[in-house]
Amino acid sequence: MKRTANAVWNGSLKEGEGKLTTQSKVLDKSQYCFNSRFGEGKSTNPDELLAAAHAGCFAMALSLILGKEGYTPDALDVSSEVTMDADKLELTGSHLTLKAKIPNINQDKFMECANAAKDNCPVSKALSLKITMDATLQ
Repeated sequence: MKRTANAVWNGSLKEGEGKLTTQSKVLDKSQYCFNSRFGEGKSTNPDELLAAAHAGCFAMALSLILGKEGYTPDALDVSSEVTMDADKLELTGSHLTLKAKIPNINQDKFMECANAAKDNCPVSKALSLKITMDATLQ
């Protein structure tokens, strides 16, 4: 299984802008820019997209793990806060916050399942992966 996205950037870093398109077209030429990443601009940015991916992936992984343990959640409300060290241009963490409603589960089992999802969702695993690249100049 493969998923794709495309980014087009025009102009300088601070004055330029880009457009992001995903395979599903949920994002279709969606604007992103310097100010949305390092300020309070009104477009998206790679960091918030990573946070959304992490929150969504974690929620799905937790639902899977709970199901294998015989539990069906009524609601999993997950947020992710991705932190960047802007001076180093380095993402330094993703903090997950979970609010869950799961009938008939005790605290120990809940924490066991939540920790398993945190450690094993595909995006969590990807955040420490080796980065490789194919690059072509046209």
